[in-house]
Amino acid sequence: MAILEIRGVGKRFGGLQALRDVNLSVEEGHVHAIIGPNGAGKSTLLNCLVGKLVPDEGTVVFDGRSLLGRKPWEINQMGISRVFQTPEIYSELTVLENVMIACLARRDGVFRLEAWKTLAEEDDIRGKAMQVLADLKMEDKADAHSAALSRGDKRRLELAMCLSQEPRLLLLDEPTAGMARADTNRTIELLKEIQERLGITMVIIEHDMHVVFSLAERITVMAQGTVLVEDVPERIRGNPKVQEAYLGGHG
Repeated sequence: MAILEIRGVGKRFGGLQALRDVNLSVEEGHVHAIIGPNGAGKSTLLNCLVGKLVPDEGTVVFDGRSLLGRKPWEINQMGISRVFQTPEIYSELTVLENVMIACLARRDGVFRLEAWKTLAEEDDIRGKAMQVLADLKMEDKADAHSAALSRGDKRRLELAMCLSQEPRLLLLDEPTAGMARADTNRTIELLKEIQERLGITMVIIEHDMHVVFSLAERITVMAQGTVLVEDVPERIRGNPKVQEAYLGGHG
């Protein structure tokens, strides 16, 4: 059963047609990857899913409810969380404090950063945040200053912040970008473990084909703002159109 339905979505920026008649279904509990060259429209599509952009045409439906016209915080409250290309964390706070903030955002909606400490004294918030850090094997870094983390650990922290909100749909925008291979492999294993244990639906945008083929159950290939092909990984690998448009030597 599809939890996310994208139908006929188009988006223009002046004279540029960034998305054109994009159609995509994501099955609940699956990992679905979206790949394509730079400028294919992948990030624009993700921004339409989280309320940062509004499509000019088409519909986006999550769990039977339209996402069109909803604010980003409303979409988050509906159960959609996103990991960005550049980690969005509060660098002045500790690792634990960042995750507690995310817990509060899911529970209370919009809140003021300066007011969070009073709320975060609640034991249930602290306990939940520590459990999420333990799940991602980051409990030993709970008191570390987030600005001092490695890039790989900052990506894991943002993932912890998203998971603390108990999403039904997790959007991952190049989750391993800039990581060393060891950190990339560790992230792959963590995402596999999370998906298998929690059954969260994931949509991944990623240029690293090792990540894509290690995680995805279905892959959509975009080019020039539209869907070129959608299929299972085994057939995507050998598709001549995909090889020509994107994969090239990655085979």
